Amino acid sequence: MRKTGPTNEHMQSLIQDLRRESYKQEIGLWKRIAQDLAKPSRQRRIVNLSRINRNTKDNETIIVPGKVLGSGELNHSITIAAFDFSGSAKSHIEKAKGSCLSIRDLMKKNPKGKDVRILA
Repeated sequence: MRKTGPTNEHMQSLIQDLRRESYKQEIGLWKRIAQDLAKPSRQRRIVNLSRINRNTKDNETIIVPGKVLGSGELNHSITIAAFDFSGSAKSHIEKAKGSCLSIRDLMKKNPKGKDVRILA
């Protein structure tokens, strides 16, 4: 069986940028995110807001190598970077005074990946 990668052009570009930044900055975080995003779509992460709420603290920055769904509520302010967000997830996060970023935006904002946790 032939192994295939993501066919989405934006995903392919993001994976290449993450790998390039990982080697340039010598940061393993970006390499790990690139590996997770390169998996088949059935194995990519899908995380609900209720899980994010249980496993995070106030003013924390997390990254989800996949999609964030809007099931649940957020009780605290948080910065979430992900490849994709559902519409209801974005509205719940903004209502909790949090922020939604793309992975590329987080990589530009914080190239060293300092104080960023991966939520799987």
